[in-house]
Amino acid sequence: MLREGKIWLANNGEGMPLYLLPRMANRHGLVAGATGTGKTVTLKVMAESFSEMGVPVFMADVKGDIASIMVPGSESADMNERIQRFSLAENGFSYQGYPVTLWDIYGEKGIQLRTTISEMGPILLARILELNELQTDVLSIIFKIADDEGLLLIDTKDLKSMINYVQENSKEFAADYGRIAPATIGAIMRALVALEVAGGDRFFGEPALNISDFLCVGEGGKGMISILDSESLINSGRLYSTFLLWLLSELFETLPEVGDLDKPKLVFFFDEAHLLFKDTSKALLDKIEQVVKLVRSKGVGVYFCTQNPRDIPDGVLSQLGNKVQHGLHAYTPADQKAAKAAAEAFRVNPAFNTYDTILNLGTGEAVVSFLGEDGVPTICEKAYILPPKSRFGAITDAERDAAVKGSLTYSRYAVATDPDSAYEFLERRGIEAEKAKQEAAQAAADAKAKEAAEKQAAREQAAAEKAAAKEAEAERKRKARAAKSVASTVVGTVGREVGKTAGSTFGSFGKTVGGNLGASLGRGILSTLFKI
Repeated sequence: MLREGKIWLANNGEGMPLYLLPRMANRHGLVAGATGTGKTVTLKVMAESFSEMGVPVFMADVKGDIASIMVPGSESADMNERIQRFSLAENGFSYQGYPVTLWDIYGEKGIQLRTTISEMGPILLARILELNELQTDVLSIIFKIADDEGLLLIDTKDLKSMINYVQENSKEFAADYGRIAPATIGAIMRALVALEVAGGDRFFGEPALNISDFLCVGEGGKGMISILDSESLINSGRLYSTFLLWLLSELFETLPEVGDLDKPKLVFFFDEAHLLFKDTSKALLDKIEQVVKLVRSKGVGVYFCTQNPRDIPDGVLSQLGNKVQHGLHAYTPADQKAAKAAAEAFRVNPAFNTYDTILNLGTGEAVVSFLGEDGVPTICEKAYILPPKSRFGAITDAERDAAVKGSLTYSRYAVATDPDSAYEFLERRGIEAEKAKQEAAQAAADAKAKEAAEKQAAREQAAAEKAAAKEAEAERKRKARAAKSVASTVVGTVGREVGKTAGSTFGSFGKTVGGNLGASLGRGILSTLFKI
């Protein structure tokens, strides 16, 4: 609740207001406490106050009870008692709802929220896929090859196509990018398929989120409260936490430097923050610390919400200047140690024992410390958190549907698009390569067939010529035999006639001589004429 331009979050034990200063709100904060101690109410009161200042807010709705911030609260005996206890009526308290945009990466309970594979990057994607260090390095190489070849990685099918492309051409890439083991490629592919089976592939695609949609105001100049439905998403802790980290990184990379402002440009609540740091590599942890440290200069305040402060690494915890610590349970030595660490994170208040107080806080009570005007944390105070102006509990399906479809940004993201990217390019390249291969094979087959046909034609021509020559020779011989037969007949006849004539003239002797003479004469003629 706003009061005198400051966020009135709670009262101390003496009924004095405790304020979170707007100009110190981008110094980040922590809201911690066991389940059921009132963290959600604290988050809602803070979000309502920032919205009233015109500051946009991002929140994750893990349990389904944050979205009701869009609906005005209603009177009840408990609320009337709180209003009277905090003297809220005298300070302008009224039930009201706040402008809300509902988001959902699955597109079921909010506007479809997407990003691209390229924008997510290999490091964060590797965390979602639960890859080891070697597999992460190979995934980074695949991204590098895609970038070097100008291939856009929009969705998971683009990445799968790229993985297959790299595997098929691993020998060619080895000289420039190093050897890529098939087993590593296979492990990445299996992890990607598992993500698709779990529905995570719906998060990657176009149109991708424009981060400026988180920085708008609603009716009456109130800051827009963007709420990500996370009831299903929280079941995949790595996807949930990595997605929120990606959002935070996008804000850091997109927003300009603004230095210290009178109020933040955006306040980012990171619920179930312990999931972000669970099994996190040192490289990624260093990135988180860097983003948290530097995003303040972009005008963004980050508030981590978790059950125990020990869930937050020291390097990040040291950046959180505004702290609200709800009750902790200390049933085991480890719990007691954690509670002591939480108590020691506050400036000591001599009026009470911080450790004992944290262990005995009731619902809606907290130990708080905010940054003062000089940027130094105030001594801790036992506090009683104000009630929210919006409704408790969850919203109905009808209310959710009306809020989603009534949003100005709904039409912008409602229909998914599939632009020309790596999958289409590589598919075309594959089709062209296959076509060229088929054409080359057909040309080779045609050339082979032509060669075979030419050889066959040559063989047939040679056979025809041989047959013609053989036929000509046979014809010649046939004619020769015919001529020989005719000549023999003629010569015999001539010889006989000559013999007869000689016989008549010279008698018996003359007949014999005439016959021989006739035969010799015939052979001479035949030899001369026919050369036989």
